[in-house]
Amino acid sequence: MAPSSNKNSSADELTRKSTTRQALYRKYRSKNFDEVIGQAAITTTLQNAIKGGRISHAYLFSGPRGVGKTSVARILAHQVNQLPYQDDQPHLDIIEIDAASNRRIDEIRDLRERVHLAPIAAKYKVYIIDEAHMLTREAFNALLKTLEEPPSHVIFILATTEAHKLPATIISRTQHFSFKPIGTNEMAAQLGTIARREKFKITPAALELLAEAGEGSFRDALSLLDQLGAPGQSVDEPEVLRLLGRPRRAAINELVAALETADHQPMLQILEQLAEQGVDPTGTAKQLAGELRQKLLASESVEDWLVELLSTLVEVPASLEPAEALELALLNAVARPAQASTIKDSTDEEVVEPPPIAEPVEPDEPEATEFVPPSSPVAKDKFELADDWPAVLEQAKSQAPALYTALRLATPALEADILTLSFAFQLHQKKVNSPAAKQTLETIIKDGWGTQLKVKGVIDKARARPASSASTASTQADPEADSLAAINSIFGGGEVLESERN
Repeated sequence: MAPSSNKNSSADELTRKSTTRQALYRKYRSKNFDEVIGQAAITTTLQNAIKGGRISHAYLFSGPRGVGKTSVARILAHQVNQLPYQDDQPHLDIIEIDAASNRRIDEIRDLRERVHLAPIAAKYKVYIIDEAHMLTREAFNALLKTLEEPPSHVIFILATTEAHKLPATIISRTQHFSFKPIGTNEMAAQLGTIARREKFKITPAALELLAEAGEGSFRDALSLLDQLGAPGQSVDEPEVLRLLGRPRRAAINELVAALETADHQPMLQILEQLAEQGVDPTGTAKQLAGELRQKLLASESVEDWLVELLSTLVEVPASLEPAEALELALLNAVARPAQASTIKDSTDEEVVEPPPIAEPVEPDEPEATEFVPPSSPVAKDKFELADDWPAVLEQAKSQAPALYTALRLATPALEADILTLSFAFQLHQKKVNSPAAKQTLETIIKDGWGTQLKVKGVIDKARARPASSASTASTQADPEADSLAAINSIFGGGEVLESERN
């Protein structure tokens, strides 16, 4: 029995070790100023201040999440005290306070009483207050008095992602350092270094995608690498795209082509394919916006529809229904008025031919008839599909824009009390068959014409057609697979669209 017991104990120990592996963002937290990436101006200034003995009594570190604010605060606390910095070994004279959990005036009053106590073993007693913007107004007022007249042995370091929420009186009594988002190239290089140390096999293009997905936050990018990487495992672009829920470059190229030709059929097919693949519509909106922005930068003219589309794509991530918001934005773009046609004259120079100006026609004298709104119950005592369907669409457009995007592509048919709506795409069929959509449409018809109908969405196999061979080919092989290009998204976050091999 003893060998079996030892074997079980070994297995339990192995399981315990495997489940307590230290996260990469903790394992590779910067321990000195030289290890901090992307904040050279700040770390150099702090190092020079320490060397010159110009230590401030209060610092404010502000900037986005995951850019090194807390790490630099800890390094500074150890450096001013000439203490070695080792993770998970707190020092009695370096006190970290989470303002989100200790935001009341009572906690700050307690802090004010304790700051007068001399350090136990170090030269300075350093208080690091994280998420400082979470303090209440009363707590700020209590802290202000201490910042105005601090004991000589106390240093405060406030860290926040929202410096604008701090009172000006607090900010004015600190040395303010603004941390910037970390650049994609610098972050990708650091991720590559860590991947090699961890013996992860990951392609340079995949590293670029991870760095871009971090949106300036090294901690976020490192957490993504932690999810993907394992010793000996190979990670490529498709693997990263699946993790991020982002579309491939080929799909983005096809969407751009459909927008440029104002062809809604292939555009809707691509959106349906992306939905079936579980691609995040917000990621699609960001990458599409980035590609369109690049085309806009390279163009000599600005088209109104493109500017309007870019402004709408910006709002997709904040939408409650991002998939529907994206679809509506793209449908509105392809439904734009036709532009002036471009032709070539005999000299092969492009000239723009404006649309012909119609001759003025004297209008006929209108008949004096009383106008009755089509949506009014007294307009008709019965719903007539051929005459009244356009009015239903107008009502849906004003009451439920997301539903309207599907209805405008439907082929309606009325038999008895059943209104059948045929679609080419399952995406729109599902949208109309949702209980909320059915109720909305049935209510519009009931209130407007006094007719109670039942709505049913179906797929018209005659209308549904597979993706064209050209579309399929472009999805299977990207002609730009060997070129990697970094682009700036309309959000300023440096969206990167990577070419990939399928």
